[in-house]
Amino acid sequence: MVEFSLPANSKPGPGKTFKAAPEATRIKRFIIYRYDPDSGDNPRLDTFEVDLDRCGPMVLDGLIKIKNEIDPTLAFRRSCREGVCGSCAFNIDGTNTLACIKAIDDIRGDIKIYPLPHLPVVKDLVPDLSIPYAQYASIKPWLQSDTPPPAGERRQSTDERAKLDGLWECILCFSCQTSCPSYWWNGDRYLGPAILLQAYRWIADSRDEYTGERLDDLNDPFRLYRCHTIMNCTSTCPKNLNPGLAVAEIKDALIRRQ
Repeated sequence: MVEFSLPANSKPGPGKTFKAAPEATRIKRFIIYRYDPDSGDNPRLDTFEVDLDRCGPMVLDGLIKIKNEIDPTLAFRRSCREGVCGSCAFNIDGTNTLACIKAIDDIRGDIKIYPLPHLPVVKDLVPDLSIPYAQYASIKPWLQSDTPPPAGERRQSTDERAKLDGLWECILCFSCQTSCPSYWWNGDRYLGPAILLQAYRWIADSRDEYTGERLDDLNDPFRLYRCHTIMNCTSTCPKNLNPGLAVAEIKDALIRRQ
């Protein structure tokens, strides 16, 4: 059996505990990963007791309450609170998802929150997304066409438009990307499920005239074929999309082109 060991001092140690007010009767413990690389300290896990009678129903509500009322140094991203922007993607209760649409009552026991896995941590729950964003830019995620635009819109039939359903809804939260073991080990070269889904969104678009060039760019042992259909991406997507299917469609398009 192969044994793996973590680097020294890399495992989060015990941190601070913030108790709820004595009069609180409905308490939920939030156990949150804390790390500030500028401090030189090791990561730790802080525990916050939150009075649910004075808190909104979602995990993000709990985080905002902690930052506003208990510890203003807690760092995390958030914006829309409606499952649209993708900012508040964390590993919650062992699954990558959006804190704004994850209900506190859906989690039994303590709520454990970590940053998205296998990315450098900027601070606390904020991962460094520089590589995923650069990979996104590399697929040229915009309409490419040499045909002069018509006087009005570039029209599609109902069937052509339907091919984009399940693709355009991706909000680039990278929950799927950071759930993929192939991306963990080859993230510098493998594009990952989120980026490949976005790439297929343009391949499937009838208005785009650069399908051949897009397929040429993806036809690479690492950029595309590191996908081994583990399907963690589809299981974890908070928008209920199927990145695994999009990757399979790209492979199928390459085979049919031959």
